[in-house]
Amino acid sequence: MRISPLVLVLGVTASTMSVAGMAQRQPVDPASAALVKQAEELMAQGKLVEADDTLEAALVIDPKNEDAFTAMAKVAIEQRLYGQAISYGRKALIIDPTDREALAVQGEALVQIGATDRARQNLAKLAELCGDDCAERTKLAAAIRRGPVLVAAETPDAPQPN
Repeated sequence: MRISPLVLVLGVTASTMSVAGMAQRQPVDPASAALVKQAEELMAQGKLVEADDTLEAALVIDPKNEDAFTAMAKVAIEQRLYGQAISYGRKALIIDPTDREALAVQGEALVQIGATDRARQNLAKLAELCGDDCAERTKLAAAIRRGPVLVAAETPDAPQPN
């Protein structure tokens, strides 16, 4: 069977065209957004476990709510769970690669584990997105200057008897 050049060109053209609306972000479910706001209030009160539970409920309602992932990253940082914070930041950035707050929060967690080169990459992305006049960029730059606040645990030279 022969494929005519016209059909071949039309097929290639159609396969490379973007579909309208695919790049547009879907709106966040209002119930999920309300739970994120409630979780932020709980975080401000120091109720981190309750905030985390509320954010998980927000993600059950709307799994594409990047603000919920970013807030979960903030909770994880407060709990010194930096690996989780990086993971939640990554999930938020998969949904929206230009989310400035997610970049800053993930960068802060990277600094805490000593991955300052990766944090600087986030800082460079923030510079591209919002220039020098950006609160997220300023916050991440300060975290990089400050460096990790984790104190290396000292291990004893000899094992301790039980």
